[in-house]
Amino acid sequence: MSVNIIDGKAIAALVRADVSEAVAELKETYNYAPTLAVVLVGEDPASEVYVRNKHKFTREAGMGSIEHKLPANVDEKTIINLIHDLNMDENVDGILVQLPLPKLINTDKVIGEIDPAKDVDGLTEISAGRLSLGKPGLRPCTPEGCVILAKHALKDGDNLSGKHCVIVGRSILVGKPAAFLFLEQNCTVTIAHSRTKDLDKVCASADVLVAAVGRPLMVKGDWIKKGAIVIDVGINRVANTNPKSKRKTKLVGDVDFDAAAKRAGAITPVPGGVGPMTIACLLRNTVLASCARRKMARPDI
Repeated sequence: MSVNIIDGKAIAALVRADVSEAVAELKETYNYAPTLAVVLVGEDPASEVYVRNKHKFTREAGMGSIEHKLPANVDEKTIINLIHDLNMDENVDGILVQLPLPKLINTDKVIGEIDPAKDVDGLTEISAGRLSLGKPGLRPCTPEGCVILAKHALKDGDNLSGKHCVIVGRSILVGKPAAFLFLEQNCTVTIAHSRTKDLDKVCASADVLVAAVGRPLMVKGDWIKKGAIVIDVGINRVANTNPKSKRKTKLVGDVDFDAAAKRAGAITPVPGGVGPMTIACLLRNTVLASCARRKMARPDI
């Protein structure tokens, strides 16, 4: 059985193309393009790369992009004051605070100050509450990307109804919201984690397995049900033991890709799987937030 490598870059490009088309329609109909504001604190290399890509793709989609870069030693009050200013700025439709923040900053408090109408990362308590209640709202980008990738991996359309989805990880950033999003697709959902009894057997029961536990190569190949869809959210930097490579480290997921690919029907690579979808869904949310705030017709994206 040959495995389908799910091309997150290509699928994200399709989402971004839909966003670009929607932005063009908004410009033509309302003479307005949405604007995303990103707050970056410190000089974390990975965060800087993510923010740079977000600005690139935001502009390519025809939207406005604003970056506020603050030093790592900035005090919490300064960040919150900036968020309040962005909340009040009528020209800003979406606000994203790049995580992780420095250890001395209370992340929950900072995120809680974002206007839920501009919460394009779907992380405020109001956004989480609307998701858990099944009410319309802005959905977290990475979990939403997981659902889109799983749909694309299906061989018989995009209907996930009735599939057993196992999510390994219970974080508020991915695991828990992913469970609600797959429930919205009428999946039967199991949330598992590192302390789940017989975790290998639980994973082996999944038609769709989402690995989001943050442990490199934790999910073994023989944990995968034959033909299952495997969505690997993990991004872990580990030592590179390949003697032919000059790089000292490499990126791996939470799944042992090579072993899992021998059993899975479809699987996301790391990198190039879930990561590109996160940015694409962020752009989509920015358009949706803009339309909701300004009472503009919601585009079909």
